[in-house]
Amino acid sequence: MRKVTNYQIKINIMNVAALDIVVHKTNESRIGQLDHSNIQFGKVYSDHMLVATYENGEWQHAEIKPYENLSLSPATTFMHYGQAIFEGIKAYKDPQGNPIIFRPRDNWKRFNRSAERMAMPAVPEELFLGGLKQLVDLDRDWIPTSDDTSLYIRPFMVAVDEFIGVRPAEKFLFMIITSPAGPYYSKPVSIYVHDEYVRAFPGGIGFTKAAGNYGMSMYPTQKVKEMGYDQILWTDGYEHKYVQEIGTMNVFFVLGDKVVTPDIKQDTILQGVTRDSVITLLREKGVTVEERPLSIDEIQAAYHAGQLREAFGTGTAASIAPISALTYQNEKMTLPPVEEWENAQWLKKELAAIRYGRKTDTHNWILHV
Repeated sequence: MRKVTNYQIKINIMNVAALDIVVHKTNESRIGQLDHSNIQFGKVYSDHMLVATYENGEWQHAEIKPYENLSLSPATTFMHYGQAIFEGIKAYKDPQGNPIIFRPRDNWKRFNRSAERMAMPAVPEELFLGGLKQLVDLDRDWIPTSDDTSLYIRPFMVAVDEFIGVRPAEKFLFMIITSPAGPYYSKPVSIYVHDEYVRAFPGGIGFTKAAGNYGMSMYPTQKVKEMGYDQILWTDGYEHKYVQEIGTMNVFFVLGDKVVTPDIKQDTILQGVTRDSVITLLREKGVTVEERPLSIDEIQAAYHAGQLREAFGTGTAASIAPISALTYQNEKMTLPPVEEWENAQWLKKELAAIRYGRKTDTHNWILHV
């Protein structure tokens, strides 16, 4: 058994006068189990986790405690009806060794958009960001410092009524766990453009980070991996013509002298934090960025004309993931060597400089712990 030390932090939460975050701090860290020379994504978890409960219309209890398994009833709602959402955030260390977190306020806003769509309660900023800062500070030694590494942060919320019946739940569990992470993709990815299975329709939940969005993708993704591809580029459900997302990433194409990415107006595409960062940085550099419907026919035409110069995915886990080739209806479109690319290479370096605190944060993207 690990020893724990208890102390409390008071924060103001919406209509609640004060909510105590009770901290049970372990005195026996497991960090010695971490192999810093081989940090794999999502394999090892840090010493502590944040847990908060919602019941009777308010957030009632929050604590940070040693990472451990949960004990839940087999009738717990989210296991049956999928009321579950999550986010992905990363923490880094600046050159002075201080923990910094990249754009967590934007993740908090998106988390609550997901919560609203899934009939779940909003998580107050003070709980989400205040608890997050405290948790990262407590486990700061788990933040790796080598290139392409970070502390991956997973906030999530699930419905925990012990009731088998189709209705919005009344009890919820909000948690944050963290995990040292290396690169999500270690090489450029090969993509299969799907025109059979569908990820999202207008009016659905494609814009949320709901668990079901990812669960429904497992079978098609398994099949394309058996075919030798790394991920799926999804197309729209009506015509199977307009591209949407790639697996866990938004997608960008460099067509001639402009960068094009699918727009988010129909709520079928996740409003990616990295996506927004990329658009902002490119436009500040003077690059033309178009957010609009983009068909696979236009991409093919650009490829045949020699104008498909780059293609890359963006996301918190993947950061900037170059695409080596796209396959659509038996045609393989091979991209130029990544070393020749201008935009993706520059973006990766620019984002890294900001995330690791090596460059002045002119956008107020960094939260200091």
